[in-house]
Amino acid sequence: MTYLPATEVTPMPTFSTLPIGEARARSATGKRAALLQEYVGYIERVAPGEAGKLEAGEGETTQAIRRRLNAAAAALGKNLEFRRTADAVYFWSSEGRRRGRPRKNPVG
Repeated sequence: MTYLPATEVTPMPTFSTLPIGEARARSATGKRAALLQEYVGYIERVAPGEAGKLEAGEGETTQAIRRRLNAAAAALGKNLEFRRTADAVYFWSSEGRRRGRPRKNPVG
């Protein structure tokens, strides 16, 4: 067994917390995860009160772009609103208002 001299300090890890969705998005691997990371970056670059615009490249559809943005937003725990045109998708952060019928027993 080896002992460290009393003067040497062992480096300690740095601890931080983050939402589970963000941890999943950041720790995923593979081609799909790399694509997800790219879209997470797009979402993070849009400041509150601004909108982002993604134009479809060759071989891409606006539906696929919207689906990837939605997956990235879910991983970050954010809600987005979308508007599509023939060749572009506009997106911005939503206030989180739930669509549909109100709950019978509201929380809070």
